[in-house]
Amino acid sequence: MYYDDFTPYEYTHDEVWCDPSTGMHFLRYEPTYQRLNIGWLQADQPWTAAPAPEGFASRLLAIIDAQDVNGMMGHHRCDLCPTPLPLSHPWYEPRPGHQRASADTSEIRVPANDNIAYAAPHLVGHYVTDHGYLPPQPFIDAVLAFDPHSSWPTHCPQIRFPWIPSQARLRFISDITDEDDF
Repeated sequence: MYYDDFTPYEYTHDEVWCDPSTGMHFLRYEPTYQRLNIGWLQADQPWTAAPAPEGFASRLLAIIDAQDVNGMMGHHRCDLCPTPLPLSHPWYEPRPGHQRASADTSEIRVPANDNIAYAAPHLVGHYVTDHGYLPPQPFIDAVLAFDPHSSWPTHCPQIRFPWIPSQARLRFISDITDEDDF
């Protein structure tokens, strides 16, 4: 799935966050911040390959490991990899010689300035560590400035993002009813 960098994120209207520590709690809300796409690569579209600044990849991977946003049914596979994985290879495990899995289902949000959050697929970690993708500098700066493990002044401390609306309520997965649109 390809989107140009810095274009408005329009894949889903709401944000659905899952607590990655257990996978059993979630919250859903309409964001009040603007979401901009970053790192939605595709093999037939141009992208920049260059060394990343020191500390960028490790901070990006920490954010990916701490956040689970808009996880979808099914998964997105990296089409930059030269050959598809055999069906016997678990999609969530890295390929031989790679650091990160080449398929995933979720996204991350990285707060920037002026009420903007960058929306990137979890695969951005694979693109950076295994393909040498260098995202745009504003995204790099936002990643380096964001600590996903700091204390949040919010009522949902399990969700590693500072702009959770006060009316959003963390729910247990068994709370889902037929009226919920999941």
